[in-house]
Amino acid sequence: MNETLFAVLIAVLVVAGIGLILGLVLAIASVVMAVPKDEKAEAVLEILPGANCGACGFSGCEGYAKAVAKGDAKAGLCPVGGEECTNAICELLGVSGETVKKHALVHCMGNCDNTENKAVFQGVNSCLAAHKIGGGVTACSYGCLGMGDCMNACLSDAITICNGVAVVDLDKCGGCGLCAEACPRKLITITTSNEQAVVRCSNHDKGAVAKKACKSACIGCMKCTKVCEEGAITVKDFCASIDPEKCTGCGACVENCPCKCITF
Repeated sequence: MNETLFAVLIAVLVVAGIGLILGLVLAIASVVMAVPKDEKAEAVLEILPGANCGACGFSGCEGYAKAVAKGDAKAGLCPVGGEECTNAICELLGVSGETVKKHALVHCMGNCDNTENKAVFQGVNSCLAAHKIGGGVTACSYGCLGMGDCMNACLSDAITICNGVAVVDLDKCGGCGLCAEACPRKLITITTSNEQAVVRCSNHDKGAVAKKACKSACIGCMKCTKVCEEGAITVKDFCASIDPEKCTGCGACVENCPCKCITF
């Protein structure tokens, strides 16, 4: 009996000794092989809102913080944090910066007054689900489905469904882009300017077909391209698009669009 107890004690001591040695090795390795932290990047990361939305152009807040700390990115690229966040980062790093204001833009005016449903949808209240089943319920197969996937994805409560179409509150929107990712029809883009003309339609059917589906649909008439002196407007597949880099916001296209689908 004593020999058995002695053998058990020896085994326990051996295992404990091995564990102690391995623990010491791991502790030493963690110190020797530790990656030094960038204190500036850590400080910037604490200032950022932590949304990890990617609107700044980086993978997330940590990636942006490292880039700012190294001087590889400007301090004002976080639309979610806004001016307060930019000022705090500038003060921390001793640099100057200006907040780049971004917001979402819905390229559709297909509300209940301009279009109508072609069917009754019964199922999960989701734009993605409706889009996959028969291309949705609205007469326009390119327009807003109005079931709020973008609204549910928004972290700022900046989107509401008004009269069957998504509407963005520019004062609340930070331009994070989560709504654009959630839209199954890719009707939402992120823009950095308020003083430019935009086409609020995504229909690519021929004029007569598009107009039948929605009163505000672009019919590809080319009138906007003819009055634009900057050459900022092109029409492809029966739908106009405006180059924000060329647009001066003169308003000629807005005034001459017969369908009123071009707005500021």
